[in-house]
Amino acid sequence: MEGARILVSGRVQMVGFRYFTVRQAEALGVKGYVRNLPGGGVEIEAEAAPEDLKKFIAAVSEGPSSARVEKADIQSRPVSGYTGFGIRY
Repeated sequence: MEGARILVSGRVQMVGFRYFTVRQAEALGVKGYVRNLPGGGVEIEAEAAPEDLKKFIAAVSEGPSSARVEKADIQSRPVSGYTGFGIRY
């Protein structure tokens, strides 16, 4: 397992980005969470097998067709042992 913190900026709020992220996580077996940030970005903490995490990062770096991702800042982080993936408020 590997862990990552992903900060996504651009037009990523009010466009279904969090729900898109949940669907991608469920399809790839990624654990963690996604949440909107006050400044208009989105924060994702994700844990998965290395290849699945790589696919997940690629997907959220593109986002849904309604979004416009300008930047995805990816940082490695220790695995926390999340048991599912959800939206935090």
